[in-house]
Amino acid sequence: MASAAAHASAADATGRLSAETVALLTRAGFARHFVPGVWHGTEGTFSDLLAEVAAVGEGCASAAWCAALWATHGRYAAHLPLEGQLDLWGRSPDVRIAAGLRPSGSAARCSGGWLLSGTWECVSGVADADWLLLAAPEPDEPRLPGGRCRLFAVPAAEIHVRETWRSTGMRGTGSHTAVLDGPVVVPDHRTCSLSDVLAGSPGPGRSRCHTAPAHLGTGLLLCAPALGSARHALREWTAWAARRGAGRPSERATFQLPLAQSADDIEAAELLLADAALRADSGTRAERDVARNRRVAAAAAQHLVTAVERLFRAAGTHACGGPGPLERTWRDVHVLAAHQAVRRETAAALYADSVFADFEDRPEQAAGLPAAAPRFMAHSAPTEVVAGVH
Repeated sequence: MASAAAHASAADATGRLSAETVALLTRAGFARHFVPGVWHGTEGTFSDLLAEVAAVGEGCASAAWCAALWATHGRYAAHLPLEGQLDLWGRSPDVRIAAGLRPSGSAARCSGGWLLSGTWECVSGVADADWLLLAAPEPDEPRLPGGRCRLFAVPAAEIHVRETWRSTGMRGTGSHTAVLDGPVVVPDHRTCSLSDVLAGSPGPGRSRCHTAPAHLGTGLLLCAPALGSARHALREWTAWAARRGAGRPSERATFQLPLAQSADDIEAAELLLADAALRADSGTRAERDVARNRRVAAAAAQHLVTAVERLFRAAGTHACGGPGPLERTWRDVHVLAAHQAVRRETAAALYADSVFADFEDRPEQAAGLPAAAPRFMAHSAPTEVVAGVH
């Protein structure tokens, strides 16, 4: 996206997307991508969003990140009661929604709703949001996993932004802290169960894109900005190498291997993510598929880090000499890959649990491989898998 690329350096320097980039992302339909059709939203697919976010990422990873999250948060907001959805989208489906999904703050019951207060860290795109989704534990519930939490929709005008984002990379996301100083009344129709949202619980008016479990699609979409950035890094590096004389026989070996290996890693990540997006679009809710998509997203992130790291090192002092597209991409991809949603250790543990559970359920398989060992889905068929995979 030309506008995102033109403003990428400024976004990195200022820690915020330009007004032009925000407007263009909104007009491009990212905020409405998963909004229910009843509100004139797109009810789009993960596959389309993956491709569109990656394209933006070729110009600016921070812009792509915000675009992906504005779309994703519209999917979560579809779990609000209809009256709450009306508050958000009654005038337009092009509403930018930021979110603090890590339970924080406090919520207390009051007449007709809830009193909400607190702070939520790392809320990407918060300065350009129209609404926020903020998670908080229910009264007398622990913040630890297992405690009941709710998601609250709050107008952006009711919060203030504390500028706390000082990251090595992805600076333009402006992932600052959202603050509610005093208790704000959130009516019942603007809140829902956080666990229902993350599970993708079916409900009235919810399409297939709304009932996909959160972890089926989150990781792959968060990798999309890195995919675009890695493509951009490969182009930048190739242009630099060509200027350095990659065509001369004496220097070809210096450039051939980094070029080919990095292209391999980027294309491998693209194939993995495209396959995961098809699975997310298929309507599956199986735990194995959720675990598989988390594994795939983490693997794709590692491929992209490896590709960009290799290019950065092969460029030597050219990449390290100061701010520039390759240096910025190197910072952005490393920060993105550190996100919890694409951490390899967590994904591996969850996937292993889902695979080894088959041995416990069917002891007769203990001497061999799990019957559910997966293979790639054919891209012409949304749910073509081997027997035993659901």
